[in-house]
Amino acid sequence: MKAGESGKGVWMKWVNRLEQAALNAVPAPRVAWDGPFVVRGFLNGTGRANAACSLDPGRDDELAARIGRIEAHYARLGLPCRFRSTPLDPPGLVPLLEARGYREAEGALVMTGQVPPSEEAGAEWGEGPGESWLSVLATAEYQGSARRAEKEGAVSLMSRPATWLVLREDGMAAACGHAVADAGLCGLFDLAVRPEFRRRGLGRRLLNALAGWGARQGAPLCWLQVAPGNAAARRLYEAAGFAEMYRYRYFLKG
Repeated sequence: MKAGESGKGVWMKWVNRLEQAALNAVPAPRVAWDGPFVVRGFLNGTGRANAACSLDPGRDDELAARIGRIEAHYARLGLPCRFRSTPLDPPGLVPLLEARGYREAEGALVMTGQVPPSEEAGAEWGEGPGESWLSVLATAEYQGSARRAEKEGAVSLMSRPATWLVLREDGMAAACGHAVADAGLCGLFDLAVRPEFRRRGLGRRLLNALAGWGARQGAPLCWLQVAPGNAAARRLYEAAGFAEMYRYRYFLKG
């Protein structure tokens, strides 16, 4: 810690670093900036790739006008206007959004942890989300056409090393995960275990294998996102050594 730097200041720097890593890990083809806000659009499949968020928590005297411009930008793209609220919001953002008719939608907890790396015999490492990988993920979350197309289209937009992992049990694709390495950070995404293979330790093996990949990329610190209401996943991650760093929420109009 630098002289005179508070604990909150260090924490805010971590939040900023993780937010930037997330922007790299979940890319979008249409990116614009309006002051401290990065405004991203894809196919309206995933929240992170189709939302505006701030990277500077400082006072913003143009905030009301900026919100209006961002709304107009999304209207031109033919996408709903979505804001992602994080600890890097400028003061007053949420009250202004609520006054304009925005409603809160579920966001996520961002967690970090040092996970023991391991080598996983028989692991299938891919350079993109193949059919087996997608088939496992489809058992854990709704995979609409836009969401699937974004996951497939993101591969060519990646600016950081990334991998897609499938673990098999009894000859069947049983678990999957996706990892992105970025300046010492290994982001873990789309972690899923097929229902009939749960409670066999596959979730922990998945985490350890992806952590091993991250370590080989020079990214030993893992981070991930989880829905606040997903108690089972949170217990798994906490047992693996993850702790909450911060939370974010979405706000959509109407």
